[in-house]
Amino acid sequence: MNPIIGITMSREHEQQQILSRAYSDAVIQAGGVPLLIPYTTSDSVIKEMSRVLDGLLLSGGGDIDPTLFDEEPLPGLGRIDPDRDEMEIALIEQFISQDKPILGICRGCQILNVALGGGMFQDLPSQKSDLLQHAQQAPRYHASHTIHIEEGTLLHQIYCKSVAKVNSFHHQAVREVLAPLRVSAVSRDGVVEAFESEQHRFVMAVQWHPEEMVHIDSDAANLFSAFVEACRQQP
Repeated sequence: MNPIIGITMSREHEQQQILSRAYSDAVIQAGGVPLLIPYTTSDSVIKEMSRVLDGLLLSGGGDIDPTLFDEEPLPGLGRIDPDRDEMEIALIEQFISQDKPILGICRGCQILNVALGGGMFQDLPSQKSDLLQHAQQAPRYHASHTIHIEEGTLLHQIYCKSVAKVNSFHHQAVREVLAPLRVSAVSRDGVVEAFESEQHRFVMAVQWHPEEMVHIDSDAANLFSAFVEACRQQP
C-alpha cells in the first residue's frame, strides 16, 4: 500500500487553512497519499494522527515565535502563529519518538530545528551580513543559487553531487544545529540550507522548496521519492 503522509498547513485570518497544491502533487508524484493535517492542539488527536500517518511533511509558511528559542522579537520578525508552532512541535515529538520519517521544508525546516533544541535567525537581512538573495524575485520553480552538500550525508546520497542549485523564499533561517542533527548543506554565504538526523531512519529538512521544482528538476523529485520510500518502509 502507498504510504499516507500528513502535510501541515498555514492559516489565514485564524480560520482558513491553506496549502499550496505543489506539496500534495509532489507527494502523489512520488507515490505517496497526501493527507492534509487540520489545526489542533489536542494531545489525544495529535497522538492518534501520528499513529495513523506513515510520514510527516512540515510545509512552509509564516514566521516562528522567537520565545521558543529564548529570544525577544526583533523588528524584522513577521507574522507568527503560536497555535501552529505548538501543534507542529507536538507532532514532531511524536514522530521522533516513533522514528517515523519527517521532511521539513522552509518554515518546516526551521520549526523542526527549534523543536529539537536549535536556534534561528529571526530576520537574516538584519542579523547576518554579506548575504545572497534568499527571497528570490523569480518564478518559484527557478533555481536561483547554489548550495554545497556535505559528503557522507543522506542528502548527498540522494542528490549524488556536492553542488546543486535550489530556489529560495525565506527571510528566517536555521542558526545552531544540535546533535543528533548535522548540517548537510550550506549556501555560499554560510546560511544553513539543509540538515538531517544521524540517529533516525529519515529526519531531514531543507530550506528551499523542492515541491515547486519536482516537475523540472530530477534532484527535487528524487528527494521526495526518497522520503516517500522511507515512509513506505515502516518497521
